[in-house]
Amino acid sequence: MDTKLGASAAGNLQQPNVTSSAQQPSRGTNALQQPTGQVGALQQASQLGQLGALPQPSSQLGSNYQPSSQLGANYQPSSQLGSNYQPSSQLGSYQQSSQPVSLQQQPTQLGSYQPSSQLGSLQQPTGQLVSYQQPISQQLGALQMGSFQQPGKMSPFSMQQLIKSDRGNMLTLSDDNWMVKQIQAAHTPDGRVVEIGPLLSLVEDILNRATLPAALITTQGAQSQIDSLEQKTYQTNFLALLDALSFTIDRISREISYRTMGGTDAHQTTLSIFQQLSLYDWDAKLVLTLAAFALHYGEFWLLAQIYTTNQLAKSMALLRQVPGLIERANSLKPRFDALNDLIKAILEVTHCVVKFKELPSMYITPDVPALATGIAHIPTAVYWTIRSIVACATQITSFTSMGYEFAISATEAHWELSTLAHNLRNMRDHLNTQLEKCHQHINEKLDGESYDMLVKLFEMIHLDNMKVLKALICPRDDVQPLVDGSTKRRVNIDVLRRKNVLLLISGLNISQDELSILEQIYNESRLHPTRLESQYELVWIPIVDPSSQLTDPIQNKFESLQSSMPWYTVQHPSLIGKAAVRFIKEKWHLRNKPILVVLDPLGKVVSPNAIHMMWIWVSNAFPFTSTREEALWREETWRLELLVDSLDQTILNWIREGKYIFLYGGDDIEWIRKFTNSVRTVATAANIPLEMFYVGKGSKKEQVQRVIRTIALEKLSSYWQDPTLIWFFWTRLESMLFSKIQLDKADDHMDPVMQGIKRLLSYDREGGWAVLSKGSSIVVNGHGNTVATTLVEYEMWKANVPLQGFDVAFKNHHDLRHGEKYPCCRFEFSHNAGRIPLSMRCPQCHHNMEEFTTFLCCHEEDVPAIMY
Repeated sequence: MDTKLGASAAGNLQQPNVTSSAQQPSRGTNALQQPTGQVGALQQASQLGQLGALPQPSSQLGSNYQPSSQLGANYQPSSQLGSNYQPSSQLGSYQQSSQPVSLQQQPTQLGSYQPSSQLGSLQQPTGQLVSYQQPISQQLGALQMGSFQQPGKMSPFSMQQLIKSDRGNMLTLSDDNWMVKQIQAAHTPDGRVVEIGPLLSLVEDILNRATLPAALITTQGAQSQIDSLEQKTYQTNFLALLDALSFTIDRISREISYRTMGGTDAHQTTLSIFQQLSLYDWDAKLVLTLAAFALHYGEFWLLAQIYTTNQLAKSMALLRQVPGLIERANSLKPRFDALNDLIKAILEVTHCVVKFKELPSMYITPDVPALATGIAHIPTAVYWTIRSIVACATQITSFTSMGYEFAISATEAHWELSTLAHNLRNMRDHLNTQLEKCHQHINEKLDGESYDMLVKLFEMIHLDNMKVLKALICPRDDVQPLVDGSTKRRVNIDVLRRKNVLLLISGLNISQDELSILEQIYNESRLHPTRLESQYELVWIPIVDPSSQLTDPIQNKFESLQSSMPWYTVQHPSLIGKAAVRFIKEKWHLRNKPILVVLDPLGKVVSPNAIHMMWIWVSNAFPFTSTREEALWREETWRLELLVDSLDQTILNWIREGKYIFLYGGDDIEWIRKFTNSVRTVATAANIPLEMFYVGKGSKKEQVQRVIRTIALEKLSSYWQDPTLIWFFWTRLESMLFSKIQLDKADDHMDPVMQGIKRLLSYDREGGWAVLSKGSSIVVNGHGNTVATTLVEYEMWKANVPLQGFDVAFKNHHDLRHGEKYPCCRFEFSHNAGRIPLSMRCPQCHHNMEEFTTFLCCHEEDVPAIMY
């Protein structure tokens, strides 16, 4: 307060039932005088340290000083002789005793008013005077020689010494075990449950509205700078909670106000708060103290915001010295900023402590290391947070009690507030680390429950497919989880109700070749919507690692894929939960290759992966069930149409014409030259219609393209110009193998189709190969070396051609050479291939093949699902 407002008038000490009052001197005087002529005048000791007598009034013995409500004292006057001010049994209180005891300052706490269990009691013996002993040290600062400060008012020098003392305590108490023991001793919760969430929201709202940057405070009032917030509507139970806690909050608020004005150091004030809240749990202690501070702090800023427009607020603001502070807000900006920053840190730690209390006990117990560590650190965090609240209250008290002159001179307060904020944020970070680990533990439990629920759900019988689809894609009813590929609009999952649903499940690495073939098949099925094989819906479920963040490149990749798909897609990968991802990987064996899980109209899985059926038989595989897959295989024979399907009309024309056809592959251009030249020579010699077609290789795409350019340049044979057709040819062969593996028929050595596919895939891994057919019938499926040798040795078996026919004569001589020396087969399955057989028999010798681990670099292209 400015001295012009009348410092002496603000410090009057009045006694009830006494006709004259004790006058409080101005800041420049050192004597507390009482009007003469009154019995019991209080005389100040001289500068030499003499004791001043405190005569007892004769006419009003037992009357006492009544503090105002802002001082926080619950004083009850008594009519008994010798009665005195008797607060609760908290540290630093005035206590009644039967022996006269002098009032002394504890020398270990600079600038603080720290009585021990015996010191500091103002004794009132019967018929005796009370002596007041001045502190011995002239450096203590809280009660200086020659000046007596009323509890509601401290000199600037005293407040500065208090701040210095608190700074020293802050540094020395941080690692002291005795501090923890003190607060633990004052922690005796009785099990009461306090719903502090609504109260914390209310307190945070008060502090957010009150905590303003100094630059926004003007003499015209700060209320115009506050963003309008939605008015909260509190329920009846919350109002009842406030009614039950209002007394406790008000008592703590008065305790903080009284002790900060009276010069009690922050540690003792904090301990006093702990003792008064001993029956509450840690989170409730913190929130109740924060609510008590919000009353004090909110009142200060409420006056600052409305005093220019409200006369009552203006008068109160003058008493609080608010106008002078607001006018000099720019000069006080560092103090305001430090105060705001500390309050923000207090709220952050408070939220951490509350979150620990809100952890569900059914999913995490105190024996979990993260929770045990967090619980062990909560008492210390609560102590320093409450102590920081006391420091904030001290700053507000310094503004309203000492005035602008003190506020701008106490530069060390900025250091104290900043250090406390730094320490609180360190505690916040540590608690948040443990809190994150706790949430990870809880999420693992929840994901485990969700996974078990999914397993049981897919084992149950349902009336439709909605339950399983919602559990797998998005369980929320308020979200439209799908995007219609034709309209690009978000739709509800109900569009799939009671339909055959094909779930295309893949990562974002699905290739354009796969998408182009799928799109072709899908579009062809839509040309005849009334046909039975067209009555299904395709849904893309993108799988992204749930623990990774969706960066911009990943998000762009997803959006690009989604926009190119004409079928339904999941709106965003984040909708697919961890439990669903785990279920897909463990139960449906998703690896790196796309899978196509088929659900019937009731949500039952009728095929764990129909992608192989789709590649082999296209829409003819409808309804894409495992039963349909087995039926299609029973109808198949080892013929050339199975290999080439309808990929090339030219080959189909050769088949209908009954020509001899050599289908061959590999990446050795020298072998290809030798092979094609030998084929032409033999065909001319045997006078047979013979055609050749190059189908590339299952891997090494770049090498295959170089071979094709050479074949085209030298006109060695026919070939596919579109690389997608080569990819699809080998994908179909892989799908045939995996389809048999999925049906547990990969080692059926009596199945000529399976044996032929396995040989062809194995020969491709070893080098060149060739398949000779007469029309549709496959005559020879051989390794490149044996086929080339048979052609070169034509003179040895040409005599059999007129008698047996070219096809039989070629096969007999080839089998002879193959029986003399043949390469056994080799398979290398990638771990990204999905279902991998536990064992495999060689299609040549039918012996069990050994299992090896191979590391293969495929940096130039995608890792193939299987290497041969």
